[in-house]
Amino acid sequence: MSGAVDPVLAALTAAGQPFEIGERDGSRCFVNMPADLGVLIDAARRHGDKTFIVEGERRLTFEDVFAWRDRIAPQLRIAKGDRVAICMRNRAEWIVAFMAAVKAGGVAALLNSRGSPDELVAMIEEVTPAVVIADADRAARLREGGYAGRILDLTADANADADGDAGGAWGNAGGSLPVQPAAPDDPAAILFTSGTTGRVKGAVLTHRALTTGLLSMQLSGVMVLHNMARKLGVEPETLMSQMPQQAVLLVYPLFHISGLGSAFLSPLFAGSKIVIMRRWDANEALRLIRDEQITMFTGVPTMLWDLLNTARLEDADLSSLRNVASGGQALPVNLLQAIRNVCPAAQMGTGYGMTEASGAIAQAVGEDFVRKPASAGRVLPLVDVRIEGPGSEALAAGLTGEILVRGAQTMQCYWNHPDDTAAVLSEDGWLRTGDVGYVDEEGYIFIVDRTKDMVISGGENIYCAEVERALGELPGITECAAFGIPDERLGELLVAVVVGEGHSEASLIGDVGERLARYKAPGRVAFSSETLPRNAVGKIDKRALKARWNELIGGPA
Repeated sequence: MSGAVDPVLAALTAAGQPFEIGERDGSRCFVNMPADLGVLIDAARRHGDKTFIVEGERRLTFEDVFAWRDRIAPQLRIAKGDRVAICMRNRAEWIVAFMAAVKAGGVAALLNSRGSPDELVAMIEEVTPAVVIADADRAARLREGGYAGRILDLTADANADADGDAGGAWGNAGGSLPVQPAAPDDPAAILFTSGTTGRVKGAVLTHRALTTGLLSMQLSGVMVLHNMARKLGVEPETLMSQMPQQAVLLVYPLFHISGLGSAFLSPLFAGSKIVIMRRWDANEALRLIRDEQITMFTGVPTMLWDLLNTARLEDADLSSLRNVASGGQALPVNLLQAIRNVCPAAQMGTGYGMTEASGAIAQAVGEDFVRKPASAGRVLPLVDVRIEGPGSEALAAGLTGEILVRGAQTMQCYWNHPDDTAAVLSEDGWLRTGDVGYVDEEGYIFIVDRTKDMVISGGENIYCAEVERALGELPGITECAAFGIPDERLGELLVAVVVGEGHSEASLIGDVGERLARYKAPGRVAFSSETLPRNAVGKIDKRALKARWNELIGGPA
């Protein structure tokens, strides 16, 4: 299901062009793309002495980072196909770790570094890695959680790694790595996600899937460049030669598909500078935008509101921004207008993706976005979309149903979870997104609801079943329900209603924050003296609870 073919798209994907689209192994693909993600990564070495990573006082060139990767990769001591778990906050070492894992023929398993010790160890036990690459903080957390396996701490002293081995992570043990090139369907990375059961699962993304998703993003960027050149009456090559090095402010966690793809790998290939923020702070973001001449900023609406409100107070300079985009939640119309007022020269954009689809389903930038800002973007060229009705029938354009996608960018499976895989991925490759929406005649996709019981708060996916399980394990709690309510800053605020004794709102929030990652704790908790309402099939009726939320909490939240 797609709209009319854009003439710029047709020209860029025609035979003989770098983005030529053809068919291979029964699905559409970029016919010139390498089979191995490592080949694409290595091609970025040509950027040489350009600045690649800025993190605090550290400034690393592309060659610095590739040389560092080449020293680390042999020290992983892994065989082709071994899992390499990465457990760090956003930092230069994380990027080096991923590049080293791919270089050594491994499968990078990306752990949610914000997890509790128990959560981190559960993820490791899922994928049984040959080695975990961590920072000192997470290495200690893993040991606290009982993990006894091999940990390589890239932030450790040069003389010893986390296991006390001589040479350490920063040693000079070089040497070549005679690794057999990966095949397209070999796993490249495992990204963790949770389903409606709240059970952690690893989505396996192959070299083909990740490379397809990345090149799809690159194609969208090149289309924007061509449209700008056409408006200015110049050749795209001329416009590109006159542009300064692009600079990206990295605010998404690298273990998210949005962080891995749009904020790390895509800038790597394009020769852009990546400026790493340790944690979100609007004042610091404004300083970095000014000092590092940030050209591309992508964040959830919460971050955009923070940035704009602080910029107004500080009379800050955002003139370097050329691309401002949002993902994770719909972009409110009032936020869109506010961004336009402060950054009139910036191209606006949005996208729709999911971990299981390598983050690439739909995208709209510039004129495409402005035409239909309520959409989640235009379906990307290599993605097939099917809107399915309640009887599993395919629906026509404009009709609402569950969104299914198919293409080279979809995951291979959930690691070691065949039943969960079968529940979302059909034998002929259709992936159930769990989202409800429609596609219009022009190929724009609109999201109207979610079939998954999930809350997106500040861009973080929080699965209600996981929170409810944590609440239900506490003594004295007989019933509980977690759900989202609208919140101007966060998009949604996770709240909970419980039936039970012996707890206060603050104690429950604190207890969940200790059992799970802190951001998964409810923002508010209401207590009910009555049994929670249930629907016809006996499940707790969350719609009824949402309608009564103000009454239950004792006034507007």
